[in-house]
Order: sequence, then C-alpha cells, then structure tokens
Amino acid sequence: MWKLAVFGGVLLISTFSLPAFAGEDEHDHEEVSHTVPASGEEFHGEEDHGKHEAHDTHSSDVQHGHEEHGGEGHSDHDDTEGEHGHKEGSASVSLNTEQMNLGDIKVETLSAKNIDYQHYAPGEILSNAYTSYRVSPRVASVVLRRHVSLGDHVEKDQSLVTLFSENVAQAQASYRIAWPEWQRVQKLGRKAVGDQRYISAKAGLEVAKATLLSYGLSDEDLKSLTAQESVSLGEYTLRAEIDGAVLSDEFEQGQRIEAGAALISLANEKQLWVEAHLPANLIFTLGEGTQAEVVAGDTRMMASVTQEAHTIDPVTRTRTVRLLLNNPEHRLHPGQFAEVFFRFKTQKAVLAVPETALMRGADGDWTVFVEDHPGEFEPVEVELGRALGPLREIMGIEPGSRIVTQGAFFVASQIAKGGFDPHNH
Repeated sequence: MWKLAVFGGVLLISTFSLPAFAGEDEHDHEEVSHTVPASGEEFHGEEDHGKHEAHDTHSSDVQHGHEEHGGEGHSDHDDTEGEHGHKEGSASVSLNTEQMNLGDIKVETLSAKNIDYQHYAPGEILSNAYTSYRVSPRVASVVLRRHVSLGDHVEKDQSLVTLFSENVAQAQASYRIAWPEWQRVQKLGRKAVGDQRYISAKAGLEVAKATLLSYGLSDEDLKSLTAQESVSLGEYTLRAEIDGAVLSDEFEQGQRIEAGAALISLANEKQLWVEAHLPANLIFTLGEGTQAEVVAGDTRMMASVTQEAHTIDPVTRTRTVRLLLNNPEHRLHPGQFAEVFFRFKTQKAVLAVPETALMRGADGDWTVFVEDHPGEFEPVEVELGRALGPLREIMGIEPGSRIVTQGAFFVASQIAKGGFDPHNH
C-alpha cells in the first residue's frame, strides 16, 4: 500500500511538472530560432532588410527631390526675370526712366571725328640763357662799389660794379707807356725810325690794349688813360652788356672775387623760356613751333616749342621740352612753376569716348555699354588706342552705336546686382 502511495505521488509530481518543462523548451526554441536562424533564413532576412532600407532611401530621395524641384522651380522663375526686368544669362540690363535719372546716365551716338586735344606737363619758367648775361671779373679783384641792386632794370653800358686788381694796374701802366711811344714813332714815320722800332712800338700798344679789354675795360676807359686824366690805376668798372633785370647779386663790398666767379646775373624778361617735363615713354614728337598754353597762377599765355631734348634727365627720368614765351609786360618771372598744355589735332577721324565710359569687364577686358533698345544696355568689349586728353581712342565697335558716356558705373552695378544669386546656385 505504501508502495502504491509513493508511486501515486511520483506520478502526480510528474504530471504537474511536464507542462512547465514543455513551456520552457518552447520558449527557448522560439528565442533561439529568432536569434540564431538557419543559414537559408539568414540570407533571406538580410535581403529583406536591404530591400527595406532601399525602400526607405528611395522614399527619402523622392521627398528630397520633390523639395529640390520645388526650389529649382522657384529659382528659375526668379532668374528668368529679375528685380530690374533683365535676363540673367544675357549680361544686360533694362533701366526705366527713374533709374536713368538716378544714375545720371547720358547716352551719345558714337561717330568718327578729328579731335583737338591737349596734353598736360609740369613746367618751370626760366630766363632765356641765350640772351642772358653773367657779369664776372676776368681777373682776381676786390669789390670797391656796387651801382645796382637786385631787381633793378638796367640798360646796356650802364655801370654795375667797380673793382680793383693789381693785374689791371700793371696793364694800365703798360698801356700808358706804350701809347705815347707809338704816337712818337707814328709821327716820325717808319723810314725814319726803322722797321724794328716801328713794329715793336705798335705791338706793345696792341698787347697792352688787348690785355685791358680782356679784363673788362671799355674803349672809353682806354681813352681816359691816354687823355692823362686822373685815373686811379687798378680800378675798373664792369658795365651791362644787355638791357635786362638784375636777377642775382650775391656779393658784398670789400669782398675778393676770383676770376670767373658770378657777380651779377642779367636777363631780358621780355622773352623767357619754359621747360616742360614729359614722361620718357611718350611716343609723340613735338615739332618746332608747336603751340602750348602756359598757366602760372591766374596768368595764361601762349608759347611755342623751340627745342626738344633727346636725352632723359637722370634725376627726374623725364624728357625736357623747351618753349619760348614772349613776356613784354613782365607778367611772369624766372623761377615760377607753370602748367603746360600742348595742343594737338588728330590727322584723321577716330572713334573716341570719355574715360568715364570705360569699365573693366568680368574677364578684365575694357568694355563700353551699348544701348541696344531704349533703356536696354549690354557690355561690348573694345580695344584702347591713344589717350586724347580727356578722351580715349577705341577700336572694335561700329560707328553709330549708342554709348553710355556718363553713368557707366551705375549700369555695371545694376548688371552685377542682377547676376547675384541669393540661393548661391
């Protein structure tokens, strides 16, 4: 009986335990099957997963593409017609009357013309060195008295300064001796005194006279010596050789002056020089007689080219052109700075525009803006020629074109503004 009771209890325990073990096995089987599937099932699962991702990507691309398409559609609409009514790709602009007035735009018809133009050069007014005179002793001397001052206008043969020199005193004494000797020999005659004495007396007088003249004495001074007038030996006076004005007198009374040193500079201001300094790389040649306007302060006068240097100044690296200026009223003076405007005329008709009409294009080339239709402008590339004063010769464009001569910068800015893409596409 007790064996039956034990067997029954074991059977009861087994009955209640079996479902629990079965549940755990089933759960474990499902879990293992999910995490570690068979090889065939694994390949099938990755393919499905890839399809799923591809589907998601395609959906995202479609959605993004739809958004981009919407953006591009908006951009195309904006690019087709901008704020100012011009086409983006045409590199042109249309301006209304209000914009034309705002930009102060002026348009002129381009035509070939013979152009009168000027070229500017800085200059300086100088004394005419060909008619000026430098007063200087020809032998070492001491200044005794001055007779003129700076700025005085003097006439020819007017006394300027009195000097003293030992050499002049010796020459004067020799002349005083030679003169009476020559007078006696000449009175007696050549046959009476003989050839040697005659020739010696004549040569002695001529040498003494030439020496005094070389020192700066005049024929009047020599007459004073022969007339036995009271003349202080060694004293002599330098006189003006031309009519003119005293431009410099840098000396003092009692000062010793060496031979050749400048005492006084005289210049005739009725005719002056103007030296203009031109760039060394200018290719045109200024012929003799070329007219130019000289401006110094409020004074304007005409001058003509007389000389053109063929060398370049080593300091200023410029080429000097010399002009002759008539100055009868003494309105201009040496040392003044001046502005020189040379006058030219083209030999044949040329196309030229103001410098304000030229602008640099996007590629760096020079352009002008042509009015194709009223208010519509587009850039046209041109080649530059000569500078004709405020104008510039251009090539590569047909006569009759309507050119923006003023306000080109405004037109260029409007084209650049129209080409700016706020979406950075």
